[in-house]
Amino acid sequence: MSGQVTMVKGHQRRGGGWALSGLAWVVGLLFVMPVLWMLLTSFHSEEDAAKNPPDIAAPLTLDGYKSFFDTGPWPSLANSLTASVLSTAFVILLAFPAAYALSIRPVRKWTDVLFFFLSTKMLPVVAGLLPIYLFAQSVGFLDNIWLLIILYTSMNLPIAVWMLRSFLSEVPVEILEAASVDGASLGRTLRSVVAPVVTPGIASVALICFIFSWNELLFARVLTGTVAQTAPVFLTGFVTSQGLFLAKVCAASIVVSLPVLIAGFAAQDKLVQGLSLGAVK
Repeated sequence: MSGQVTMVKGHQRRGGGWALSGLAWVVGLLFVMPVLWMLLTSFHSEEDAAKNPPDIAAPLTLDGYKSFFDTGPWPSLANSLTASVLSTAFVILLAFPAAYALSIRPVRKWTDVLFFFLSTKMLPVVAGLLPIYLFAQSVGFLDNIWLLIILYTSMNLPIAVWMLRSFLSEVPVEILEAASVDGASLGRTLRSVVAPVVTPGIASVALICFIFSWNELLFARVLTGTVAQTAPVFLTGFVTSQGLFLAKVCAASIVVSLPVLIAGFAAQDKLVQGLSLGAVK
């Protein structure tokens, strides 16, 4: 009798597992379908893309991509890449020692310090837009890529400190004591001992900061013009009074999204390891 009950429970667990797996696939497809639809539309002509109902079997063409690249997107893409990469590098360089001080070598009232970092994210971005604009105008910093780098660094630094602290708190104290006994300085300990252990966490934080910087639109839209224009701002220029060229917009969206997708796939293993590193106590 007990064997039959165990078998029934096993079938129920397997049935529940299949149901959850099916639900996960359905949810995943719901998230992926808009991206796949955008990709398919980017290979259609403007006439076929504007049809209602849409024609899935319409002939494929590269006219949308050709039209996008004819508009000269390279300066905007280069500006986005510069601002995202440099700001992410500065965030990691600043957040790493700060997170070390708040986890491995905790400062006094470290919870208050963490709350202060979090409180800087509570102010709506639009509330600080006018003061930043007036300051940048007074110092001649408008339409300057370094202004965006500074802003993106300050915007992403609080979340980076929070995330890195959770990763650094998992570092075994024994290896730090061994480094101290060997006479390693603080800088050498951070570079040669702590950093290799939390490399997956650093990679996950860097990827998230890169995505946030690459996708930022509000500050870039208001504070830049033509010299420091970023890719999201360039993308909004396709919506004009002449109408919405759907195939061209979809092609532009795919191209602008590629750097983030490439970075995500390249750091996929490190990202999964990093997210799980700070989640297990």
